[in-house]
Amino acid sequence: MYTYKTENKQGVLKVQVNAQDFEKEVEKSYEKNKAKYKVQGFRPGKAPRKVIEQHYGDTVFFDDAFEACVQNEYSQFLKQNPQVKPADYPTIDENSFTVDNGLEVTLRFDLMPEVTLGSIKGLTSKPRKVKIDDKMIEQEIKALQEHNARFVESQSPAENGDYATIDFVGSVDGVKFEGGSAQDYRLELGSHTFIEGFEEQVVGMKIGQQKDVKVTFPTNYQAENLKGKAAVFAVTLKKVEKKQLPEVNDKFISDTTEFESLQAYKEDVVARLTKEEEKRAQLDYQAQLIDEICDRSQVDLPESLVENETHEMIHEFEHRLSHQGMKLEDYLSYIGSDYQKFHDERKDTARKNLKTRLVLQKLIAQNKISVSGQDVDAKIKEYAAQYSLDAEEVKKGLSQQDYLYFNNQALMDKIFEFIKAQNK
Repeated sequence: MYTYKTENKQGVLKVQVNAQDFEKEVEKSYEKNKAKYKVQGFRPGKAPRKVIEQHYGDTVFFDDAFEACVQNEYSQFLKQNPQVKPADYPTIDENSFTVDNGLEVTLRFDLMPEVTLGSIKGLTSKPRKVKIDDKMIEQEIKALQEHNARFVESQSPAENGDYATIDFVGSVDGVKFEGGSAQDYRLELGSHTFIEGFEEQVVGMKIGQQKDVKVTFPTNYQAENLKGKAAVFAVTLKKVEKKQLPEVNDKFISDTTEFESLQAYKEDVVARLTKEEEKRAQLDYQAQLIDEICDRSQVDLPESLVENETHEMIHEFEHRLSHQGMKLEDYLSYIGSDYQKFHDERKDTARKNLKTRLVLQKLIAQNKISVSGQDVDAKIKEYAAQYSLDAEEVKKGLSQQDYLYFNNQALMDKIFEFIKAQNK
């Protein structure tokens, strides 16, 4: 049985379990865990409960029984009171147990905050105008040139912008270190790929020349044994290649694209960039409108909810790092930070994410905004068209998480349409 009240925006749940029911859970704990306890003269799992309790203490099975009783009562309470929305797992405020009276526990938990939705009318954000300028077009053409660049061997000394093929052997205090050597390494001079000062010293070298390149590892370098250390790299320059960009004219365009002239290619670039920029502007406008509504809304976030959101953000970041073969502690060392600082820097973002999510949930519920299967299918078709794929084939290959993504995209479109309709 239980009693419940709210206190300072928290739920306070007093759980009572009589002695007989607690004893049943203790017996279950014994049956589940008895094989873990070794008692001389008995095979594992065969020692009677009283014998195990004599060897390991009367309360040896109490922890499991206690946890089971509390979890059962808490789950039952939530089922019978769906209006109660905990924001976090409960903590034990106080507890007591006697053989005659059984178990009594007081649980305390933060409640999901109430959301006071601000007015969605009279919003001041406006979509920005999209303009494709000559610089943007030139960047696209430059990228096409770079993609089709030729590399021609040169006998001249290495210069910035050249590609130098080198052998190198690194050492600290005369001792070679792991990962400090390579052969036939192709390095773009001026790319700042290597440690600061390395590439600058390769500039001016001649083919076949050997040179000691002296550098100092940064204090936040990812390898602990090299941080701040002075190093010497024995470098041999083996080859120099100069990059030659093709001349941009109608022939170059017809040879490398589906278009017959430079003018036709530029027109396509303008159309494509316009479409991309319009989509980006629309997303920016959507974000601005939602931010404006959030600024008008009131949500008193409990700290436990903010902590959980922060930890979830860090966990997701760790997961992304793992795909790059890096651990969080190595990354933090590389950027010269620590876990606490990294955590605290993300709390404001966590608060904003939480408030935005709760405000949107309130907006959806209050205005009965929903999406249909047709709405989701339209988003899938839009995605398929973007990558020249068959929509039905894409749909067949979707996981539940993928489908949820498209559902959320469709829902955001509906929210956006609703907000715009209130601000004509």
